[in-house]
Amino acid sequence: MPIATSSLSVAPLSVQAPSKVDFGAHIENASIENMTGEDFALIRNTLYKHQVVVFKNQSGLSPKAQYELTHRFDLAAQGYGHGKTLDAKRSILHPDLKTVPHQPEVQIIGNGFVPEYEGLKNIKLVHPHHKKFHKHAISEEDDLDYPRFYRWHMDAALYDLNPPKVTTLMAVSVPKGRRQTLRYDDGTGEELDVPLGTTAFVSGYNMYNILSDIDKAFVRTSRIEYAAHPYIWMSGAKSRSDGLGLFFDNLELPESELPPIDASKIQILPMVWKNPVTGQLALQIHPSAIRKIHLANGDVIDDLEKVREIVHRLQRPAISPQYVYAHDWEEGDLVLFNNQGVLHSVVGAFREDEVRLFRQCNMAASEGPLGPDAVIA
Repeated sequence: MPIATSSLSVAPLSVQAPSKVDFGAHIENASIENMTGEDFALIRNTLYKHQVVVFKNQSGLSPKAQYELTHRFDLAAQGYGHGKTLDAKRSILHPDLKTVPHQPEVQIIGNGFVPEYEGLKNIKLVHPHHKKFHKHAISEEDDLDYPRFYRWHMDAALYDLNPPKVTTLMAVSVPKGRRQTLRYDDGTGEELDVPLGTTAFVSGYNMYNILSDIDKAFVRTSRIEYAAHPYIWMSGAKSRSDGLGLFFDNLELPESELPPIDASKIQILPMVWKNPVTGQLALQIHPSAIRKIHLANGDVIDDLEKVREIVHRLQRPAISPQYVYAHDWEEGDLVLFNNQGVLHSVVGAFREDEVRLFRQCNMAASEGPLGPDAVIA
């Protein structure tokens, strides 16, 4: 049953068998531009209980209002979640985002040529394509019909800056029509029917809950050390076909080829993060940026190939088709997600004339994520 308060109405996302997706909600009748304190309290509570929140019919939402909604989750946060790393030409993120000049916390992403938008002119948007990042390419004849998960991740710099608490995605222009059959291409034969250009989400809470008791104890007591300048460091490496982490081929850049490294800015974060409202535990790891595992007894696993195999084994069950929510975007959709409780991935390949225009906003958090033993108010 929908839950109503003030003018807002909340209802869980509907899914059909064989889906086992147990997260996500719609909030209806929302006026983000004129949000009251009561409205925000409902939105925040809904987000941390459902992890992904969809607002329909938000085409008139300004970049400023999108920023203000995002910022409200962490009023002490300042600046875009990746800081200035996008200025580094070697970063794998560099080609994918354009900054809104008058609202620098908001990025423009998508596909195709856009003559003018929000003060930018003659924009050439580049949708991330697996051929630039995956080790094994899809054939040309299958490329537009049988995509993959591009890269499972959370939005985070993972060096110097804390992972953002939330991300908002606003659909301005959405190509219509085609559906695609996503292939995992990892030997399992798993496939998933998806709408063109979907954003796929999986729950970190489910990722933790379906682990064995032994693995739960391991992840609750272990920490991940992320690489310094991870998106430059990984720029030569190639992804697994399921988008969940990288192959080990010794293609990462050595420290001598990275920007200067400040050891105090290297992030060592818990594997498991606690939800600040429900207290649930999420297995929350960015698999492509990992470097070492710090164990409870003080030992450190620094064999990168072994580290990647351990993390992939822990995370892979939770990206199986029955656990994936593939959002079917419509123009005017605003999606808000708990960046500290879900992983997400770009999906799909577009023709050049299929223009996709989205706005993304997240902000580096003012504090680190809550670990598994944190006490919540």
